Amino acid sequence: MQTVRKPLVAGNWKLNGDLTLVNQMRETLSSADVSFVDVLVCPPLTLLHGFESNELRLGGQNLSEFDSGAHTGEIAGKMLIEAGCSHVIVGHSERRADNYESNIIVASKVEAALRNGLTPVLCVGEPEEIREKNEFLPYIAEQLDAVVDKIGVQAFSDLVLAYEPVWAIGTGKTASPAQAQEVHKFIRAHLAKSAQDVAEKILILYGGSVKPGNAAELFSQPDVDGGLIGGASLSPQDFLSICQAAKQ
Repeated sequence: MQTVRKPLVAGNWKLNGDLTLVNQMRETLSSADVSFVDVLVCPPLTLLHGFESNELRLGGQNLSEFDSGAHTGEIAGKMLIEAGCSHVIVGHSERRADNYESNIIVASKVEAALRNGLTPVLCVGEPEEIREKNEFLPYIAEQLDAVVDKIGVQAFSDLVLAYEPVWAIGTGKTASPAQAQEVHKFIRAHLAKSAQDVAEKILILYGGSVKPGNAAELFSQPDVDGGLIGGASLSPQDFLSICQAAKQ
């Protein structure tokens, strides 16, 4: 019997947005039935207070691997919890590239999120040169294995995964549904080698230039369980349309 996984659509606002957008997003989402999908919004930290508690799921875009101490400018997991977050994005390619976050650091951040009661949205994905060399599956396996080595595969029951091909983030390029499915299927099979039950239940989102026009076909793939949305999450109507595309 095939496991039924309720889809999740997450919006990563990155370094964008204001309270006007918060209000527009709240009004748009509250006016429609999206009960068939879990909706997660990850705005900048300063905008979290603009969302009312329990009206939708909120997430941070990053967290420190430390819980406290002399780490100026960092944010701890327990602080995200107090701000109303249930999730946090970890290992986004922009963090890996711009802030030099290695697989080991990403694994430590996943552990910190779990330690503080947050659900990590763990991002994996290959840059264009790795894709062109046809080395992307081992590359992604290495990203996953670093986290498995840190927390154990059973702890992946408390994670969400997001496959984001770096070459498709903010470029307008999108992995074809077949390309997305190939990687999602590989990720699930890779985890299944150690824990079949975990692999069947874990949500694997696709991210990379998802738009209202391509979301339904991407989400229809058997191992694609929703999306991590960047630019389109800044348009309330586009984001709503993408959420509605998750209804299969």
